Order: sequence, then C-alpha cells, then structure tokens
Amino acid sequence: MLYFCSNIMGQRFFIYIFLAVLLALPLDAKQKVKIEPSRAWGLTEPLGQHTEATIDTLFEDYHRIAVGNMVSPAWATTGNYGAPGQDQVFFNRAETSQFFFEDCLAPWLHNISDQLFYNTRIPMTLLGHTTGGDKYSNQDRTKALFSGNVNSRLQVGAGIDYIYSKGSYDNQANKNFAWQGFGSYMGDRYELQAFFNHYSYTTKESGGITDDRFITDPAEVQGGVTRVDNKSILTLLNSAQNSLNGSQFYMNHRYKVGFYRYQRDSITDTIVSKTYVPVTSFIWTMDYKNVRHHYIDEGGLEDSTFYAHTYLKLGGTDEGTRYWRLRNTVGVALLEGFNRWAKAGLSIYGTHEVRHFKQVVDTITGSGIELPEGLEALTTSIPATKTQHLAWVGGELTKQQGALLRYRATAQFGIVGDAAGDIDISGDLTTRFKLLGDSVALRAYGYIHNLEVPYLLQNFVSNHFAWQNSFSKQKRVRLGGELNVARTGTGLNVGYETLKDYVYFGPEALPLQHGSPVHVLSATLTQNFHFKAFHFDNTLVYQTTSNSDVLPLPKLAVTSDLYVKFLIAKVLHVQLGVDGNWYSKYHAPNYAPATMTFYRQDESKCGNFLWMNAYANFKLKRARFFVTYTHANGKIFGGDNYFAIPHYPLNPRRFQIGVSVDFAN
Repeated sequence: MLYFCSNIMGQRFFIYIFLAVLLALPLDAKQKVKIEPSRAWGLTEPLGQHTEATIDTLFEDYHRIAVGNMVSPAWATTGNYGAPGQDQVFFNRAETSQFFFEDCLAPWLHNISDQLFYNTRIPMTLLGHTTGGDKYSNQDRTKALFSGNVNSRLQVGAGIDYIYSKGSYDNQANKNFAWQGFGSYMGDRYELQAFFNHYSYTTKESGGITDDRFITDPAEVQGGVTRVDNKSILTLLNSAQNSLNGSQFYMNHRYKVGFYRYQRDSITDTIVSKTYVPVTSFIWTMDYKNVRHHYIDEGGLEDSTFYAHTYLKLGGTDEGTRYWRLRNTVGVALLEGFNRWAKAGLSIYGTHEVRHFKQVVDTITGSGIELPEGLEALTTSIPATKTQHLAWVGGELTKQQGALLRYRATAQFGIVGDAAGDIDISGDLTTRFKLLGDSVALRAYGYIHNLEVPYLLQNFVSNHFAWQNSFSKQKRVRLGGELNVARTGTGLNVGYETLKDYVYFGPEALPLQHGSPVHVLSATLTQNFHFKAFHFDNTLVYQTTSNSDVLPLPKLAVTSDLYVKFLIAKVLHVQLGVDGNWYSKYHAPNYAPATMTFYRQDESKCGNFLWMNAYANFKLKRARFFVTYTHANGKIFGGDNYFAIPHYPLNPRRFQIGVSVDFAN
C-alpha cells in the first residue's frame, strides 16, 4: 500500500513539476523590461493605518502550508488539516471573540487582520494547489489570488481558498470554501480600501476515538495484530457535524486636506513637478459582519452516551446561533511628516457598534409541558434575540517614519452600553541601532485591558449546553520586550502578563471566571545558524503559569529546521531538509463539538512526542513546488502517543505535494 501511494504521489509530483516549468518559462520571458517593484500593505484597526506587508512568493519552507498541526510550536487540534485548534503558546492566543464558534478556525478564515492590498504595476495572479494522501484520506487545498491596477491610483483584486480534507480517521472530514473581493483607490486627497469576504465551513465531528490504544498499542486491542486501518477505528460520534457561514464587508475612507509642494527648475524657474502634502485627514470606517453557526447530530443515542446534559430535544440535535454586527468609526488625524516639526501623527475617533444575537428558542421550560424522560429543565431564562448598542472614544499617537525610533500608542474607552467602563490601552516602541557593526532592533510592547466579557460567554442556550452568568470585566496587563540581531540570527522575546477575573471553559465545558490573578511568563528564543549552504533554524518557547488548574500550558516548545539551500544551473532554487517540533507534556484542553470550544480537563496529559517532516522545496523562475513526507518519524521513533488533545490523534505518515505559480501578465 505504501509503495502504491508513493508511486501515485510520485507521478503527481512529476506532472506538477512539468506543468510548473511550462508555465514559468514563458511568463519569465515576457518580463524583459524594467518594472517598478510591487508593494503590499495591510490595515490596523480602528482607523485603517497602513502596515508594511510582503507578497507571498518565497519558496523557503513552502511545504509547511500543507502541515496543519504546525500552525504554532504548540497547536492543540482535533487532527485533520483545516480542523479546529487552539494555540498553546499563550502570548500568540487571541482573546475570545464575540462569536466564539469562529475562534478555533482562526488560521483558516480571513478577516481584517490578514487582508492585504496591492499595487502591482502589472496584473498579478498567484495560483497554488497542494494535495496528499490516498483516495480515502486525501487532503487538498487550492488558492488563487488576482490583483491588478486600473491605473496608478485604482486597484482591484479577488481570491479564493478551498480546503477539502477527508482526514486520516473516520468522521473527520472538513471543507472550507472562502472567496473575497477587494480594492483600493489611493488619490492625493481621497483614499478608499474595501473588501468583502465570505466563507462556508463544514466539519464532521468524531468526538475522538473510542480507545487510544489503537494508536499507542494496537496489538493489545487487536489480538496481536499491529497494523491498523485508521478509517476503521471507532469514534464516539458518528452523525454529527458543524457548519459556519460568515461574511464581512469593510470600507475605510480617508479624505486628506493639505497643500502642494512644488519643485522648480533652477534655471527657468518653471514648475517641474508638484507633490501633494497632506496635513489632516478625516476618516470613516465601516465594518459589517454576519455569521451563522449550525450544529447537527442525528445520532439519538449520543444525547446520553456522549453529552452530560440534554435540555431541548431528544433523538438528536439540529440548532443554530446567529450573530451580526455593524461598526462605524469616524476620526480626525493630524498627519506625521507634513513639515519638519510634525514628528508624530495624532488621531482622535469615536466608534458606534450594533450587535445582534439570535439563539435557540426554549419551548419546554416554563410552558407547563411535562418533561419527557431524559430531558433536564433549563435553569436559565435567555431571550431568543438580543441587540446591543455600544460606543467608544479613543485616540492614537503614531510615529512610523524615521529609522531611529518608531512607536504607536492607542487608548480606547467605552462610554455606552455594556462597553461602558471598558479600557483598552496598547502600545509598542521600536528602535534600531548599530552595535559592533551589526544591526540591532529593540522593541517594547504592552497593553492594559479592562473589558466586558462577550455576551455569548454570559448568555447561551443549546440542546446540550446552557449557561447564564454575570461576569465581571476581565483585566489583563501585559508588558514585554523583543531583541533581534540580524547578523547572528538571534531573536529574544520576553513578556509577562497578569490576568484577573479570567474567563475560561472549565471541566464541564462551561465558562467559569477565576477571580484571583493568574500570572504568565513567556520567553521565546530564536537562533538561526548557517554555514555556506547549511542552515539550522530554531525556535524555543518557555512559558510558565501561576495556576495550571485554570490556565495549563506546555512549559517548553521547540521548532527546528535543518536544511541545505543551493542553486542548480543558476535557475533552480532548492531547499532540502528536515523540520519538526516538540513540546512538553501538560494537561491539554479537550474539545466540545457542540460549541466548538476547547475546555479544561485533568484526566490525561498530551505532548512529549516528536513530529518530523522530510521535505524538498523548489523555485524555478515564477513557479514554486514541493514534496514532503509528513510525520516521517511516525511509528519509528519520537513516541507513539501523538495526541495533540485527548482522544484525537494527529495524522500518520503521508506524502504531500504542492505547486504555486505567479502569473505576471
């Protein structure tokens, strides 16, 4: 079977290489004239400030796009590519959002934080496809991105991202089809950046396998037989699935008031050129989002065998939760750099937001109807719909020009609705200098949060989970510093955070609030070595928590990459290597399928296994392609207990290939 799969994958790989070569050669032949470099930028909230970004055409470590459990040095996941997961490097973990169902899919969904805009001078199309596994466990991803300029000011673009993965185990398949349209207009006085994103995500829910020994000791449960058909391993759920459908429409408008600076010919005194210098800008940002979660479980027996409580319906579950919000921000900014005295930019703004929630209707509790045997009475009284009106005011001080010192500080205060009393202050400061002839970058960062707990963490009803809480605002204070030395390939990031009234999902998968402070210390060391063609890149994360019952974390997480990089015939770039990661044992969270949340458990520990990939990445002109053998050490060395969370094993060994071509028209 392994020979058959290898043969098929090998045939696909050589077909991909052949197509990539055919596509890359004529594309490169067209580009004989000198073309201005393309650029990309992202936006920061709430005022749409620009941040520098890069266009994804690098071939180094391109294979990692196909390794789902290496999203982070410690990624807790249900196992399949594109599946739910949670970052166990705490300083990388985002706070719980207003619609918590989406949080576990953050790496696979698109939003304002990763939306890019381009000025490509010539139209650009990036098309990529990765595939792996056999017909029973295949994993495919197709991505396409187009961007083109109508003229020097107006740009339009579109993209798709389609993931379809059957998974290595039963009841694990998922698919996500996302598409987007975006554009920008960068005039002297008026700027516009806008995008529309939509996604449709569906995942089968297995609930985990029934017996971990099918992975750790298959001979014990199979009468001495060591070979396992992964698809035949029984799972706790067999008829359950989650689906999420979401859309987001975003616009950032900016009108700039300023003056023209003229350049004159020194001899004729005629105007040679003129440049518009903005002084003040007026900003309006509109952000609309609409999401629906739908959970189905057609297995009636699972009401009692898998779930601890059933409130609304016996014989299965079919329920949905909806959420939409409309946010408008208006602001005025005094811009940096319009004269030599304007060393920083200063902005003030106000934000109004409407949020609407729609949940399951309880038609039984309080109706006088006698509860059927097997149903429990709800002790909550939650309205089917809830609308919130909230408002904040804030300011921003930025300095993004100059090589010596750059900074950004933002302060936002809630004044209306549940946001009243909210405090959100954040900032970072970066400086660069020379030390012994080397370039050194220092960065300090931090924030102070005193924020209302999201509505759905306080008020939620469904067939198997229901809660009604009155939580205090969460308080978080984080301080940290980062050092980067370019010549030695050294980076160090040390941070400390205190959390008070921290809200987490407890052992019964219900939200709990811990009143006492919880302290987290985190240190990340990056050290890259290289000698001629040889490279050895390493990241070591150390983190400790003062209360592992509330916030368990792996103390150590290591990611390493050993490779050689060279050039063949001056045209083919090659990277050959082995990479992998390891993290220490800890009480990893468990996963609740009905709410798509990760919750605290203390029955078993996960971690202390080594995951390794052997890979080859290539770049030929405008084409990138790779072949990788993921989990190459599986069942050989590094541990057989490869569960990222209890009862959810990661993928076994498999070949995967991929190709991406930059069509520069």
